[in-house]
Amino acid sequence: MSNLFWLSDARMEPYFPKFNGKPRVDDQRVLSGIIFINRNGLRWRDAPREYGPHKTLYNRWKRWSDKGIFAQMMAGLAADHGEEKTVMVDATYLKAHRTASSLGGQKGGRGRLTGRTKGGLNTKLHAICDSQGRPLSFFVIAEQVIDYIGAAAMLSSLPKVDWLLGDRGYDANWFRDAPKDKGIRACIPGQRQRKTPVKYDKRRSRRRNRVEIMFGRLKDWRRVATRYDRCPKVFLSAIMLAAMVIYWL
Repeated sequence: MSNLFWLSDARMEPYFPKFNGKPRVDDQRVLSGIIFINRNGLRWRDAPREYGPHKTLYNRWKRWSDKGIFAQMMAGLAADHGEEKTVMVDATYLKAHRTASSLGGQKGGRGRLTGRTKGGLNTKLHAICDSQGRPLSFFVIAEQVIDYIGAAAMLSSLPKVDWLLGDRGYDANWFRDAPKDKGIRACIPGQRQRKTPVKYDKRRSRRRNRVEIMFGRLKDWRRVATRYDRCPKVFLSAIMLAAMVIYWL
């Protein structure tokens, strides 16, 4: 995908057979182009010709994202993770580009899930990973939302394991107690301002660096590190696509 070869117009026709008088690009080639665009952070109009018309790439990307195709693929691949011991939860900030920096609502009252900070507009990404640092599920919220409030939406997707690791941002009594219904023990350091210190396994908590490594690898994809899409569903599809290519395919 990264080593492209350029073809003349005469040699392009076999790669784009005509359908009802119009060139038709197969889904495999379109998906390769979508991966190329998201990994390199290009505009859709800058897509190499070998992947087909840029409008075709964008239209199918938007249509597949709206249908939740990438979310279904991610869920199917992550369902076979086989993790039985430990999962980790964490969040990271993703910079919003000016093309995605609209704080206005969408149709139906849905927000853009961006928040204003001193450095500009950001989006916060929550993730649950297995003990090897492979992502199992994602959740996108606005930047200003507290970590444990955003992670509460992911509690229902926790697999049946023994331990849940998190940092101080998830230090809340109700958040510690919530996984107990599934038989999961929380290993979360307490906030420094706590009057009563919280006991936790420091050695086990150090393993949480694997989720930080996972975020770093995801941010190697430029359309993940910088949010260009206004629609949160489309942006989340870019994150899931990157995770599938890096970890599950």
